Amino acid sequence: MSMTFADLALAPALLRALAEEGYANPTPIQAQSIPMLLEGRDVLGMAQTGTGKTAAFALPLLHRLSADPRPAPKGGARILVLAPTRELVSQIAAGFETFGRHLQLSVTTIFGGVSQFHQVNALKAGVDIIVAAPGRLLDLIDQGLCDLSQLEALVLDEADQMLDMGFARPIERIVATMPKDRHTLLFSATMPKSIALLAESLLRDPAKVEIAPPSTTVDRIEQSVMFIDAADKKAALIELLRTPGIGQGVVFTLQKNIANDVCAFIVEAGITAEALHGNRSQGQRERALDAFRTGTVQVLVATDIAARGIDVDTVTHVFNHDLPSLPESYVHRIGRTGRAGRNGFAITLCDVEQRAWLHDVEREIGRALTVQADHQWHSEAARNSTMRPPVLGGGPVKQVKPQKQREHKVWTEEEKLAARAAAMAA
Repeated sequence: MSMTFADLALAPALLRALAEEGYANPTPIQAQSIPMLLEGRDVLGMAQTGTGKTAAFALPLLHRLSADPRPAPKGGARILVLAPTRELVSQIAAGFETFGRHLQLSVTTIFGGVSQFHQVNALKAGVDIIVAAPGRLLDLIDQGLCDLSQLEALVLDEADQMLDMGFARPIERIVATMPKDRHTLLFSATMPKSIALLAESLLRDPAKVEIAPPSTTVDRIEQSVMFIDAADKKAALIELLRTPGIGQGVVFTLQKNIANDVCAFIVEAGITAEALHGNRSQGQRERALDAFRTGTVQVLVATDIAARGIDVDTVTHVFNHDLPSLPESYVHRIGRTGRAGRNGFAITLCDVEQRAWLHDVEREIGRALTVQADHQWHSEAARNSTMRPPVLGGGPVKQVKPQKQREHKVWTEEEKLAARAAAMAA
């Protein structure tokens, strides 16, 4: 007999909200993490993307607050969740609000790109749960507008990115303002060894919950690759989007300008689409996501800024117009489909210059992608290329001329860190 949420002894108000959302049985990461968190254990949770990590930490934390009702500290919060992007911050906060709808608790989001006025006002009154991106939160701490000295629990979601280059120092500074006896939770779908060591330094005798090996991808996502010339990618993408059976799709590109160009091409072909990347204002990003979530647009064209912040059950397909420069980003990208127990499809368009990145991806996930060769654009040159793309440094991607091809090599940790920083600037 399968476990139910009722078996986990969660508060009745939480069970009521779960029932209203149609959730009866916990996923493996939830079933194993929630009991440990209810006991007060620190947890390092590893699970494939799309398996319910948000509920795995939100439910026990909400239970904790409901069992110990007390005013939130003025100027601060009882619970803090840190996440790498605005979209993921908003998504996590929505999860807390959904599961805690029958509890009298306050939830506030803190991130940049918008005025801090409302965020500061919320902090003045005290907040039960803050979900934040580290940059703006640290700014408020430095201004003396946020006090975490009475924090009870800290969550790092997508911990591999949160403790990455560009985030490690802000995280260290934020953590330094918290009580040492706090409850700490780290969750992610991928965890490079160097980052895992740093993560474990924040935990006290942590319970490790690993549902699947790091960087594995869910079986219900059918993954394939089309070897193709770069000039043919947009035409092939349009034909793929017009294939019967495709519901909503997310198209990932390497850079912001490519996202705009691909989005415009899709719209010109008569398919509704919106672009999502770091150059768009917060209002534009929210409108694009709302249009996608409500089904007003069929396609979202995004950089890796959306690889971890889109939870839309109706996404049937993920298309990699470009391969990611960092192999573990592939896992998060394709995790936008195959959610809530549904099947999904991930199709990657690979050109000559990105062939080595495909090799990195296949090594990362421990399997080769199925090759789709029965199409008019198939390129044997792309399939057999050994060209190594340049490591991104945040600027425009330089084209590598054929005569400068070099053999594939394994990335160093320094190259990976540089690529992560560039991806987060997208």
